[in-house]
Amino acid sequence: MSTTTATPSTETPTRRSFDYKTFLANNGALVGLVVLCIALVIATPDFLTGQNLLNIGIQVSTVAVLAFGMTFVIVAGGIDLSVGAVAALSAMASGWFFISAGLPGWMALIAGLVVGLLAGVVNGAANAYGKLPSFIATLAMLSVARGLTLVISDGRPIKTAPEVSFLGGNIGPVPMPIVILVLAALVASFILNRTVLGRSMYAVGGNAEAARLSGLPVKRIIVTVFALAGVFAALAGLLLAGRLDSAQPQAAAGYELDAIAAVVIGGASLSGGLGKISGTFIGALVLVVIRNGLNLLNVSSFWQQVVIGLVIALAVGADVLRRKTRNS
Repeated sequence: MSTTTATPSTETPTRRSFDYKTFLANNGALVGLVVLCIALVIATPDFLTGQNLLNIGIQVSTVAVLAFGMTFVIVAGGIDLSVGAVAALSAMASGWFFISAGLPGWMALIAGLVVGLLAGVVNGAANAYGKLPSFIATLAMLSVARGLTLVISDGRPIKTAPEVSFLGGNIGPVPMPIVILVLAALVASFILNRTVLGRSMYAVGGNAEAARLSGLPVKRIIVTVFALAGVFAALAGLLLAGRLDSAQPQAAAGYELDAIAAVVIGGASLSGGLGKISGTFIGALVLVVIRNGLNLLNVSSFWQQVVIGLVIALAVGADVLRRKTRNS
């Protein structure tokens, strides 16, 4: 029989080293935003003024609300290239219902949201039941929505209802777009994190076939996801129309790229199954702060396009690296 007894270890527990790679992978967008803000504070004294920060808040509202809907689509494994055009069509339709059809202002506002909802349902049905890739289905919708916007307006701006203009006003000292932004973020975060639908989006985006075999109604989920993206796009279009006090036929042109970039910068994966609303909000802030800073530094709009394009390329490259790291 052994007489050996266990002796208590005299070694002190080793402290776990800080894993900066994991930290950067999970918080890269936030770190980049902080570094960007510090650089702009040093480069220009106008950046940190109250008026400029308020402008950033107002400008980010449209992009972020649009991107919240895009987050649902990308988490579910799709892409929506039509959100900018749907935003313009929804605002234009709302103006038409108010001016030409004579609907009360509040009904015209709701009609604009319904137009966005219907556009999203068509996108989702074409993808889920028509077997069209989301890229193709939404590219077609982009063209249709832009065309309808020009048909309705005959290429001219249309006056919006007072209820829509209210969205671009203030509540006391607080701009209404910022209030809408906060409410939209809370609703989107609740849907994605606290509902069965949100969990289903992650499952469908992670592996649609496995989700189908586990009993999830994948096609209905896809239609619902695109419908939500359409509603958020319509809300963004109405916000923009409220700020401009009119519906513009070329409004939100190119915003679909900003929305996709905001979602990817915020940590979502273009292959689906990964993404969060807070990350999307930070991604939208990064884009708006870059544009704002370049304006303050008097950089031409042509070079701004180049810089934004490089940021998008870096974000997509980071997504590819994340996927490789996850699969290795």
